[in-house]
Amino acid sequence: MSVSIVIVELDRQISQLARAAGLTVANTLPPSDLSAVERQVRPPDVLVIDVRGQSALPSSIGSLRRRFPTMGVVIVATDQNPALMLEAMRAGVSEFVTEPLSGDDLRAGIERVAGQQSLPTTLGRVFAFVGAKGGVGTTTLAVNVATALASADPHLPVLMVDLHATAHGDAGLLLGVESKFSIVDALENTGRLDAAYLKSLVVRTKEGLDVLASPERPSLRAPEGAQVRALIERVAMYYGAVVLDVPRTDFGILDSLEPLSLISLVVNQELPTVRRAAQVAAILRQRYGKDKVDAVVMRYDPRADIAQEDIERVVGLPVWALLPSDYRKVIQAANAGRPLVSDNHSRLAASVQQFATRLAGTPAPGDAATKKAPVPKSGRLGGFF
Repeated sequence: MSVSIVIVELDRQISQLARAAGLTVANTLPPSDLSAVERQVRPPDVLVIDVRGQSALPSSIGSLRRRFPTMGVVIVATDQNPALMLEAMRAGVSEFVTEPLSGDDLRAGIERVAGQQSLPTTLGRVFAFVGAKGGVGTTTLAVNVATALASADPHLPVLMVDLHATAHGDAGLLLGVESKFSIVDALENTGRLDAAYLKSLVVRTKEGLDVLASPERPSLRAPEGAQVRALIERVAMYYGAVVLDVPRTDFGILDSLEPLSLISLVVNQELPTVRRAAQVAAILRQRYGKDKVDAVVMRYDPRADIAQEDIERVVGLPVWALLPSDYRKVIQAANAGRPLVSDNHSRLAASVQQFATRLAGTPAPGDAATKKAPVPKSGRLGGFF
């Protein structure tokens, strides 16, 4: 790539990594000679500054950015220190790369700054889960499906996205992970959301699942539809499967789930839930088409008054999975921060595994849909609905 790169470092590690990654380094400077860049008539396209082991940025970065506003600045730091990252943002730094440092990460940051990053052309499958009402087990289902997908194929990168930006989401809690960053950081930076930056925002579970969690402090501003669409498109470029935990009360997000392979409406066998599910299903069918919407019944009881056939008839969606109730196992898993499917010692875990296997065969966004709804049957409630 024909980009002028200058690296400021004490040793030669970064410049060696850059050259090994196929980048052309025009010059290297010691930190004490950073002012030499400001004296140049023509600045480099990208300035890479090594601040590993330092608690603050060089004071001259702000003046350099003001003098050369088109010059990109990449900071290489030891870790994702929030104070240092905030200082970098205020100084106009373009990218922030942290250890463990690789040539690929460095190249991605530089190419992004230079505006020459080549993006993947194929998209992974995107599965969204939304509850008909609160408390039906939507997040429990989403995190277990995501874990099952990641465990089934170690070579398939899977991302769990908790879209609760303005509320407390529980995906991270149920997966036993804590993250410094959240979905809000991703939504506010969709323009720079490439593989390296995304990697800095997610946290990985023991099962190999990457998680983009809900914020510790909910955002006061709901995300715009364009932000949600840009986020989903970006993460689908870098993951073979993306699982979305969707807040049911945010209709702006519900209207912006693109690209999408399948959206599952999570219900139970309670009358108020089924009635509400019929309303939500009508919105989803109109927005995404009937072939991309299904229903999943949580805490299924074959002896309940409301049967599968009743749900399909009233809600107007095919039921893709009937997941049995196992309250004790669910609570134990939640308290341990370990998904049920990690142990797979229950009927519920086995049922979720089977559902995830079925989802794995769903066409990716842009592929022809193959799903057909089952023929409605007469249920036990007759004409009650």
